[in-house]
Amino acid sequence: MSDTGPKPAPPSKRPRRNGRAKVTSRAELSRVGLELFIERGFDEVTIPDIAAAAGIGRRTFFRYFPSKNDLPWGDFDLLVKEMGQHLATVPDDEPLIDAISAAVITFNTFPDDELPFHRDRMNLLFTVPMLTAHSALRYQAWRDVIAEFAAKRLDHPASSIVPQTIGWAFLAASLVGYEQWLKDPGSSLTDTLISAHRVLRQLGQY
Repeated sequence: MSDTGPKPAPPSKRPRRNGRAKVTSRAELSRVGLELFIERGFDEVTIPDIAAAAGIGRRTFFRYFPSKNDLPWGDFDLLVKEMGQHLATVPDDEPLIDAISAAVITFNTFPDDELPFHRDRMNLLFTVPMLTAHSALRYQAWRDVIAEFAAKRLDHPASSIVPQTIGWAFLAASLVGYEQWLKDPGSSLTDTLISAHRVLRQLGQY
């Protein structure tokens, strides 16, 4: 007996209920989650909500991120690794502060069309208490890259006071730069970071 009715599409070709293609990268999943956080609020969005919007299963979510708190950071670990690799190529005659500042600014430079989304991401990281607390783990990895570069330059152990102070100082200055950028929608992220790093160079004048 023949079936004259419409045949269902093969599973791989069936449209998803939300019309979104299945995500295939950490960056894509991070963006899906951030869009939901921005739309509904961080506390109102669950991991099953994110998985459904991304067209993946709950188990698959955990292959990309260990928790909801990690999702706003996207490929941050990769970017930190790349910043460390970049610093390893800096010529020895480039001043330490200049080298670190240039690396931080390079890895915080985004295409113009990505900046509004990045602003929303950073607003979440700065204002959601749970994310603010979780940020300490991410910032430690960032500081470690700076401290390791400074330690190599200065021939100090990376865990010693001078490299660690440099790492903390650049983190503080960079966070201030971000804070100023978030306060002023018309400001330039690059300019606010440069201004904040300039203060580190001028501390001896105060």
